[in-house]
Amino acid sequence: MTQTTEAAVQTSGTEKQPGRIHRAWFVAAVAFVTIIGAAAFRSLPGLLIDPLHDDFGWSRGTISAAVSVNLALYGLTAPFAAALMDRFGIRRVVAVALTVIAVGSGLTVWMTAAWQLMLYWGLLVGLGSGSMALAFAATVTNRWFTERRGLVTGILTAASASGQLIFLPVLSWMVEKHDWRPAAITVALAALAVVPFVWLLLRDHPADVGLKPYGAQEFVPKPAPVPGAARRTVKVLFKAARTGPFWLLAGTFAICGASTNGLIQTHFVPAAHDHGMPVTAAASLLAVIGVFDVVGTVASGWFTDRFEPRRLLAVYYALRGISLLFLPMLLAPSVHPPMLFFIVFYGLDWVATVPPTVALCREQYGDDSAIVFGWVLASHQVGAALIAFLGGVARDVFGTYDMVWYASGALCAAAALMALVIRRRPVPVPLAAA
Repeated sequence: MTQTTEAAVQTSGTEKQPGRIHRAWFVAAVAFVTIIGAAAFRSLPGLLIDPLHDDFGWSRGTISAAVSVNLALYGLTAPFAAALMDRFGIRRVVAVALTVIAVGSGLTVWMTAAWQLMLYWGLLVGLGSGSMALAFAATVTNRWFTERRGLVTGILTAASASGQLIFLPVLSWMVEKHDWRPAAITVALAALAVVPFVWLLLRDHPADVGLKPYGAQEFVPKPAPVPGAARRTVKVLFKAARTGPFWLLAGTFAICGASTNGLIQTHFVPAAHDHGMPVTAAASLLAVIGVFDVVGTVASGWFTDRFEPRRLLAVYYALRGISLLFLPMLLAPSVHPPMLFFIVFYGLDWVATVPPTVALCREQYGDDSAIVFGWVLASHQVGAALIAFLGGVARDVFGTYDMVWYASGALCAAAALMALVIRRRPVPVPLAAA
């Protein structure tokens, strides 16, 4: 009976597809829109440092500490969220995560103490955003696609940059003209607006609609829910931690997070403002980074399908490090051509590291690659959290961000070398196997 049913489903799926766009692309489109909507809350922290400092008198180090909690939880929640998606389904996990983000962002409007910022923005928004981190994109790609995985990973990663492009100018204008509270409410509403799309249009697996994954030659039955999500997540971590490639991937991605989310996204606007640049102008430059991030990440996904991921990572980190060394000389009261060149260059390299990193996790760890990538992403966010905090402390102590730019440039050079020494492993070995 089971074989007959499966054969019928396989035949049905085959008949649906000729001459029509595969359902996988629609699922990817819904995931893209979801990540765009979620990007609103990632666009706000860098815009809040100066307003909260002026409004409440909190030090930049204190505010940056809350941002650090948010960034750290964004990463540490990701591997558990990937396992929860295996247990309860993508749709349920993402819908709950968006609701938690909306609650956390909305509550910040009534906060009066720094610990409330830690709780609302650090804890709640951090947990919600971590459940929709890049592990979400990796899970969708692994389930729905056999071919074009690098390209789809690049497109979904670029969605975050697209959200930054959409929300940053609007949020910066709100913060400058109408205070930071309307911006926080906008973030909450943006997260809630995406929930119906997720619940009505997203599907957990191709088998749910009787289809094969895109590019697959055979029908893939939907796997049974995996119990013990937390136990499985920790078990995969312990086994991955015994392999050298895991630590190299985690180390390079920690530096990636330190030099992007932790440094530029959190501190570029206040650093540019220190040099006399208006907040709206600095935020617009970050939005331009988002434009070229889309181009660079999609291109990186295309390259990853065709070239050696290790070499791509080495090139990306080396170029990023060089650009950071020049940034202190480019900050000025107005936007000039060398700064625009930096913005374009940095934008192309912003998260271009994600597709080759996902590909290496898939190569090394097979069916457990989404969870392993979740842990690698955790290191990304720990690096981001550390630099977000240290950047604020450095600004309080030295009155400038210059030391942070130079240190991050040196770290990127180290990441380039680490990427080159990751060994190849052509036959993946599932880590969660008994």
